Amino acid sequence: MPVLPRYLLPTAPDGASVGLFGGSFDPAHDGHVHVTHHALRALGLDRLWWLVTPGNPLKPNAPASLSARMDHAAQLVDDPRVTITGVEATLGTRKTCDTLAALQAQLPRLRFVWIMGADNLASFHRWDNWRSIAARVPIAVIARPGAQQAALGSVAARALRGHRVPKAQAAGLAHMAPPAWCFVTIPMRAISSSELRAKGRWPHS
Repeated sequence: MPVLPRYLLPTAPDGASVGLFGGSFDPAHDGHVHVTHHALRALGLDRLWWLVTPGNPLKPNAPASLSARMDHAAQLVDDPRVTITGVEATLGTRKTCDTLAALQAQLPRLRFVWIMGADNLASFHRWDNWRSIAARVPIAVIARPGAQQAALGSVAARALRGHRVPKAQAAGLAHMAPPAWCFVTIPMRAISSSELRAKGRWPHS
């Protein structure tokens, strides 16, 4: 993979701890913002990047255009620590394992933490090279309504149970050697992108 000029990549100070919050964001909503604010605080992060993916290989239907999703996301976020980025399209990656490899290769002085919802942990074992993802970066799993039991009983959670970090140590997750993961409970909001699309509240569907 070619090395990109630094100006084409999102920025953070050398040594910064950066949360990577990936997803289709089709559309982004207040629940994403809610998770972002709690993750910044609970994980002691310096920055958090929304990685708006070109498309999710596990979803059968293509999302709205990348530009529409990024523009909408940018309208919701007003925090200088948060960056909305389509860097996967710039890197030419579609899979999380490839995106992480590229970001670590090109931004080696940053400390990354992968942020996922509990519903994603439940299906994490279906992601390509999921074990390599866990071996590359610490992972923060954010509680989602109704998903805790499935998440903590999932294939991935059982396989990685010896690497689970107590919630009390979540603020140090970025400085831990992977594999390391933490289940983070926050006040939950029952809102989803699929619900907004079904209600016709996302005109780009």
